[in-house]
Amino acid sequence: MTSANRTDDKLAELNQPSLWSGINAYRSDPLIVDLTAALPRGIREDLENMGRYVTSPEAQELARMANQGTPQLRTHGPRGERLDVVEFHPAWHALMRRSMSVGLHSSVWDPQADTEAKDKAHKVRAARFYLMAQLESGHLCPLTMTSASVAALSASPAVQKDWAPKILSRKYDSSNKPAMQKSAVTIGMGMTEKQGGTDVRANRSAAERVSEGIYRLSGHKWFMSAPMSDAFIMLAQTKEGMGCFLVPRLLEDGSANGLQFQRLKDKVGNRSNASSEVEFTDTFGFLLGGPDAGIRTILDMVTLTRLDCALASSGIMRASLAEAVHHTRGRSVFGKMLVNQPIMTRVLADMALDVAAATAFSFRLADAFDKARGNAEEAAYARVMTPVAKYWCCKIAPALIYEAMECIGGNGYIEERPIARHYREAPVNAIWEGSGNVMALDVLRVLNRGKDLFETVFAGLARDLGPAGKKTIDVLRAAIALCEQDEGAARLLVEQLALAAGAAELYRLGAGRIADAFIETRLAGGWRSTYGMLDSRFDASYIVDLLYPPAA
Repeated sequence: MTSANRTDDKLAELNQPSLWSGINAYRSDPLIVDLTAALPRGIREDLENMGRYVTSPEAQELARMANQGTPQLRTHGPRGERLDVVEFHPAWHALMRRSMSVGLHSSVWDPQADTEAKDKAHKVRAARFYLMAQLESGHLCPLTMTSASVAALSASPAVQKDWAPKILSRKYDSSNKPAMQKSAVTIGMGMTEKQGGTDVRANRSAAERVSEGIYRLSGHKWFMSAPMSDAFIMLAQTKEGMGCFLVPRLLEDGSANGLQFQRLKDKVGNRSNASSEVEFTDTFGFLLGGPDAGIRTILDMVTLTRLDCALASSGIMRASLAEAVHHTRGRSVFGKMLVNQPIMTRVLADMALDVAAATAFSFRLADAFDKARGNAEEAAYARVMTPVAKYWCCKIAPALIYEAMECIGGNGYIEERPIARHYREAPVNAIWEGSGNVMALDVLRVLNRGKDLFETVFAGLARDLGPAGKKTIDVLRAAIALCEQDEGAARLLVEQLALAAGAAELYRLGAGRIADAFIETRLAGGWRSTYGMLDSRFDASYIVDLLYPPAA
């Protein structure tokens, strides 16, 4: 008998399931396998390799260490000189090295990446990002911003020409050197200020023109994420209005570019990643776009980050519920396995419906990003549904992950398990890049400019919803009419849009029974505030086993 078998026998004797580890996160997820079935074989094999990696004991240990060995700020050196450097645990660098090697920071822009699926670049990256989020989400923050930054850089072709090759490189370089001397760079972001918050037009940071395309900045940022990035996309007031700038951390001679970190935020989650408060003066930056076009320029970047928020939330929900299902299959309570207790089965099945819908919706949005340039319907979907997906997928994650934690019981409420990290991580995606109210107002902003985009989206939803389409669209139109009279009703519209979109995509994928249960309990059901509200019409065991297949 092997030592592994002896360990399993001992755990069974103690009624303690093994940890959810060493299970392929890709192969054990029928929905993601279906969503990526049309991708080339080489990419699917790459996803299988990543699926093995993210649940491996070695990778899980890196995630644990990166979150326990949190970043440390060194503002000054031994002679009193300013350093303004942040030191990370080696596990952080290992995670960054792995994720950059597969192009999470660059693949959608790289003409050499995944050449056999160039028309599906966002979807391919989405699959990789979704899987890596199940391991550790903190290090994905700088990779999200780096990838999205290219959209802002495109507003200044001269700046893009210099920086894009460094962004596209997959050779992670953590050295503290000027950007152009490194093998690869990462890009951070500084938008929020104390007095402004979401209202970035209230920002007081100032930018004074020095020469063509070069400005000198001064001010502060209340949140600047990933402060060891090689440059930051920042907003500041010019004489003409709000401008958007690329601000290097170090100048070409290696000296500091006037950025002085005041402290690192002591955050609830996202602890492996550093977020800072920064003050700056005589700080040089490259103007991106027009001197009064900063909001428009940075929104191109923000749109891409919102897709990642939805994908990451879907990924950590999937990992948390998979851990809970695994636990309940291995623990006996009152004479039968916990997963077979009817009330537990229904709780798990109810959660599984939300995770499936969130995942399908997020990937549908990635599809739209791939097709938007040449397809008006897909462009409409991307514009209307990006804030909707960001709102709903991110907002349901904390409650769902908590419920999964409760399914595990007291053993779920300890830091040794990944689910604790997922729970602390979940709120940041709902807050970062626009809170729920901001997303709802963004949807209203599109509505106020005209209903044409909504009608285009509704036509696609009605087609995919089948028999449920007409009634669902009637409900959505009624929600629009309400919002036209009452701005405070915006969340009602956004949530109904999200539920309709999730159900539509499940139907389109052929998950009929799953989609039926989702739409009847969400769109047609009564008010609900917790999970487990399925009645006996729905086969809860079927839902759990289909979406979370038992290990062979």
